[in-house]
Amino acid sequence: MDGLASSPPILPSAVPQELSCFEAYQSEFDYLYRTLRRLGVRPEDLEDQAQEIFLVLNRKWQEYDASRPLRPYLFGIAFRVVAAGRRKQQREEPRELEEVAADGEHPDEALDAARTRALVLRALARIPLPRRAVFVMHDIDETPMREIARALSLPLFTGYSRLRTARREFEAAVRALQEGMREP
Repeated sequence: MDGLASSPPILPSAVPQELSCFEAYQSEFDYLYRTLRRLGVRPEDLEDQAQEIFLVLNRKWQEYDASRPLRPYLFGIAFRVVAAGRRKQQREEPRELEEVAADGEHPDEALDAARTRALVLRALARIPLPRRAVFVMHDIDETPMREIARALSLPLFTGYSRLRTARREFEAAVRALQEGMREP
């Protein structure tokens, strides 16, 4: 018992800030992984990218306005991290996606769901990253356009323009991929 009493005091000003940043990150971890996949990050790079996002979030946590929703803020960070990684790579290497069936699902339903997810991810990969980010945030994550514009540092009407173009590109990509599946 004496060992506990003699431990060094925890500084109240340092711990809550770090802890709330980590708690925020942990609470949105699944969302972050899905977002990274939608932005085209390969499964083997997910962990590294997620850690990079945490480092940025931790560094910028003092600047975060808690009155704003966290997800668009995290998406903005994820977008910038992925874009920086892309600039380093200078090219994409397309790979097949592996999906694991969730427990309790009927195998046919799991297979259909896996095929649909793979189709959506392949179609998203055909949309350039700046437009894909707006499309994912708005149409998949249901983030209001004003939040998207703020998170991605875009003029509002540029966001709408990117969304409109991305929707057309997504639709064309899905059609092309589905037609490619039908042909032997």
